[in-house]
Amino acid sequence: MRKLTLGSLLLFTFIILSLTILMPPDEAQAIPAFARKYSMSCTTCHAPYPRLKEYGDEFAGNGFVLKDKDAPRYFVETGDQKLSLIRELPFAVRLEGYTSYISASNRNLDFTSPYIAKLLSGGTLAKDISYYFYFFFSERGDATVGIEDAFVMFNNLFNSELDFYIGQFQISDPLFKRELRLTYEDYQVYKFRPGSSLINLAYDRGIMMTYGFASGTDVVLEVLNGNGLNAADEMHLYDNDKYKNLFGRVSQNMGEYLRVGGIGFYGKEKQEAVNEVTMFGGDATIAYGPLELNLQYLDRKDTDPDMTGTDIDLKTRGGMAELIVNPHGDRSDWYLVALYNQIDSDRQDLKYQTLTGHIGYLLRTNVRLTGEVSYDIENEESRVVLGIITAF
Repeated sequence: MRKLTLGSLLLFTFIILSLTILMPPDEAQAIPAFARKYSMSCTTCHAPYPRLKEYGDEFAGNGFVLKDKDAPRYFVETGDQKLSLIRELPFAVRLEGYTSYISASNRNLDFTSPYIAKLLSGGTLAKDISYYFYFFFSERGDATVGIEDAFVMFNNLFNSELDFYIGQFQISDPLFKRELRLTYEDYQVYKFRPGSSLINLAYDRGIMMTYGFASGTDVVLEVLNGNGLNAADEMHLYDNDKYKNLFGRVSQNMGEYLRVGGIGFYGKEKQEAVNEVTMFGGDATIAYGPLELNLQYLDRKDTDPDMTGTDIDLKTRGGMAELIVNPHGDRSDWYLVALYNQIDSDRQDLKYQTLTGHIGYLLRTNVRLTGEVSYDIENEESRVVLGIITAF
């Protein structure tokens, strides 16, 4: 494995510090989607968008309902007590565009825009029943990509803290949500798939149950198809084998500033042969003042990832560390992110190691300018990305 040189580190640090100094503060206001429904600022739930604050996480977990708001006024009076129709169907649009430079490409500067264009909708269908989905018009230049997140949520089942989701979602959503990250660089530990395997911790179809205890303990259980978002076959079936996969997580608040969690995954998949997959890991969030540190570790074992009938017991491990700095909390007009990704494996093609520095500035509450530098330690390559992200 190649090592990060002192020169590269100094260049990386200089760029991030220079961007920091050049960013001036300003005021901002905006009202997209759910904020439009409740006539409140996006900063009520996000800091900055799309990253959720604790209040925003509670809002999403409560079925997109504010506990102190009168929900019935958002429905049309039809005279049918069993019919709930939202007065105004909530929609939002998210657009992302970038200009990028990759040292390994002989094309040099590239206008990577539009990078993402998607339509989002979510809301309350009835008391304790909600929905959420988004549709990609374009992702990385592919037109009409389709739906990724799409689920119905039943909140507070049996008058308890039990929530139930059914549909499409990311397996890793109870950990650190990829869709809410601030960086162009992804959380790679959730995405990798060895050989011919279709299993990772990104998108899948299934059910998810969550339960929160008064002690600050949260429990999550997911039952999944295990083959991602592949299209249905001629029999209108999504799953391509007889197996279902299980994912579980337990997390616990450890005082005011620390939350720790542990995860486990077990599943099988079949193509020409059967691959048995087990994953274990841990995660932690440390939040103090303007600083938030997110940590994730994952250990994975595949018995036959190429599904050739030969047991090889492939071992892969990885993780990420993300430091977010909001100097003035949810009132910050600018922020910093440092992200470290690493994947180590018995297979060379799975190895991945990057160091990323990111700075963002809120031109408006819902218009974000970004600058990002990533260094690929494995291949000794650099990527510089300037972007604009907006939601309305």
